[in-house]
Amino acid sequence: MPNRALLVMDVQRDIVDLADDGSGYLARLRRAIDGARAAGMPVIYVVVELRPDDQEVSPRNRPLTAAARAGLFREGDPGTEIHPDVAPHPGDVTVTKRRGSAFSGSDLDLVLRARGIQELVLTGIATSGVVLHTACRANDLDLGLTVLADACLDTDPEVHRVLIEKLFPQWADVVSVEEWLQPAWQDGHQ
Repeated sequence: MPNRALLVMDVQRDIVDLADDGSGYLARLRRAIDGARAAGMPVIYVVVELRPDDQEVSPRNRPLTAAARAGLFREGDPGTEIHPDVAPHPGDVTVTKRRGSAFSGSDLDLVLRARGIQELVLTGIATSGVVLHTACRANDLDLGLTVLADACLDTDPEVHRVLIEKLFPQWADVVSVEEWLQPAWQDGHQ
């Protein structure tokens, strides 16, 4: 699977604290990460961080302005660290973004091109935030997409359901972590 990568997006301490619903999300995500590594698939972490002076925060961007006002996502703050239950291993790439999409204000596209990656497997928090924004951009870039439905999480379960059941299947294969880990599925999608 050299042309695929697993993206673990915005699974940072503060975000997990806000969104974790007690459903075992981090354990499922850990299984996906371990499965990707076992298959030799690169795992790329994406984090959102804002400079302390808010230079990149436009007042026209409502979600980002609200996050900045709440003091969230500040570079160097402990809350911006990747959650320790799914922390990167040596050699994993971590990309820092400044907006909703993993591509916005980051070098993700460069990392993907340098590694010849043409397909992405998306995970992260929130389904209606980074997962949606990244899926839109990846679709526009003609990248193949898989969304791991239960390795995505949103604070609004109904919005998550609509995106997973209605929108994402138009652009991507949408499967559970357990389905994705099955050899038959992997063999049929290489």
